[in-house]
Amino acid sequence: MSEFEFEPIHGLPERLPEGEALRWQGAPQMGALARRAFHVRSIAIYFGLLILLRFVLLLTGGVTLGEAVGSALWLATLGLLALTILGLLAWMYSRSTVYSITDRRIVIRFGVALPMAVNIPFKVVESAGLRTYPDGTGDIPLVLSAEQKVNFLIMWPNVRPWQFFNAQPMLRAIPNAEAVAELLAEALKEAVACDGPATGSTSAEDATGVADPGNPAHQAG
Repeated sequence: MSEFEFEPIHGLPERLPEGEALRWQGAPQMGALARRAFHVRSIAIYFGLLILLRFVLLLTGGVTLGEAVGSALWLATLGLLALTILGLLAWMYSRSTVYSITDRRIVIRFGVALPMAVNIPFKVVESAGLRTYPDGTGDIPLVLSAEQKVNFLIMWPNVRPWQFFNAQPMLRAIPNAEAVAELLAEALKEAVACDGPATGSTSAEDATGVADPGNPAHQAG
């Protein structure tokens, strides 16, 4: 992980070494990031139920219709403010994040106030997964070798959810995720073929992905 102030190439803190080529670049889709990382849909439902419940309780308690509507509008204003803030954060994170795949590494550039970049060489990637969603976006989590660690809090939301102590970097909410996963799988296979496996348990087939069998939306990359 490194901090930087200037990008010689968009999304990359430095120029690629001679012989290394950039294969793909992308960023989180703002709407998908807002729904799945900032949970705007769940919060909207929560405020909607809260407003409805308060409105009914006030009416059954003898309050006039005008007073009940005024109280509901006050809660609706708070809910709208919360959703606006979360939506703005999702927009800022999607604008400041760039995922890059070369034929040797994955680079995650992120940071709203202070740009940072995480360089993940293929040789430390044990496997990569794919989870797709009905809107066509998806997440690609990366399982790193045991000696490689990333900080969950610093890298959020570019990490797999709930993996606090064994954080997994993740390309999150990317459009056309299946095509990106295929491209990454091919690049990992080629790297393994050229350099050999990084660990005893890694093979070209392993490097293409691991799926969660309990989740039908989690497919091999």
